Amino acid sequence: MANTAKHDNPNAARTGLDFAAEDKYWRENHGKSSYASNDDVYDDYAPAYRTGYEGRGRYTGKRFEDVESDLKTNFESIKGKSRLGWEKAKSAARAAWDRVERALPGDADNDGK
Repeated sequence: MANTAKHDNPNAARTGLDFAAEDKYWRENHGKSSYASNDDVYDDYAPAYRTGYEGRGRYTGKRFEDVESDLKTNFESIKGKSRLGWEKAKSAARAAWDRVERALPGDADNDGK
């Protein structure tokens, strides 16, 4: 997950995350998630995953719950044609947030994960 390649997203360079690698991971693993049904497609969830992995980099030291309203606003602004509302997208955003956090040293937001 370390930033090893050039990124189109300026936040990727700032946070040291490889956003392209995160997108690839979620594209390949979306179907294994417990929150997505067989009818759900990756493209509906992509903005939620992006909200989670970008948000974790943006809100260093904060807990998901503490910035959830900001994350929801971000999701709503980037969701495009996604058919998801925040309540359904939140699980995917949280999964992406947690994946990034697990890759960081220590427990940056002190939530035990």
